[in-house]
Amino acid sequence: MIEVRDLTKTFQSGDTTVSAVRNVSFSVPEGKFVSIIGKSGSGKSTLLSLLGALDRPSKGSINIAGHDIAALGDRSLVDYRRKKIGFVFQSYNLIPNLTALENVMLPMSFNGLPSGSRLRRATELLDQVGITSDKQQRKPGKLSGGEQQRVAIARALANRPALILADEPTGNLDTETGKKIFDLLHKLSREQKTTIIVVTHDLSIAGRTDESFRLQDGKLVKAK
Repeated sequence: MIEVRDLTKTFQSGDTTVSAVRNVSFSVPEGKFVSIIGKSGSGKSTLLSLLGALDRPSKGSINIAGHDIAALGDRSLVDYRRKKIGFVFQSYNLIPNLTALENVMLPMSFNGLPSGSRLRRATELLDQVGITSDKQQRKPGKLSGGEQQRVAIARALANRPALILADEPTGNLDTETGKKIFDLLHKLSREQKTTIIVVTHDLSIAGRTDESFRLQDGKLVKAK
């Protein structure tokens, strides 16, 4: 369960105080697939950074599985991100000189998992997202956009996170491939009870998630 209460993020721009996120409150049950929609500049990316412990709120709380991550120290935040959160980026953010298999194995090495276990887990995840054994040995530049995004999803799942945060995961994909990526995320939330929050401007995606919120000028309203 995720409980966000009165979350606010402000910053200074010259002499002006900008409220990127303003008193946002919402909750997401475990294993649900939720979308947050909004136009560019609405605060979506800031909210995602706060939920992913990449930035600290000016005030408010983010309670995930009984822990208020807004109150954690720097070292605890690093540990939390490594163990509890998986990120899926619009631009994939795969390491270009590593193979698909090595990209998925990498986050597990930070958790001290033995090499044999890393290899087995990475292979299973790539199989699960539809990356065949021959393509697992390819570097990102030799994979299509949809295949790279599948690898990115497998990497996000590597350390069995409680929460996956996806930033415009279909933004760089054609309509058919984007639908396949959405269906894959939906399947993961159902079968593995993984909580998934997708930030997007794509209304077709928002209409198919379990719940949808709209962010406008830093404020959150229920979309459905």
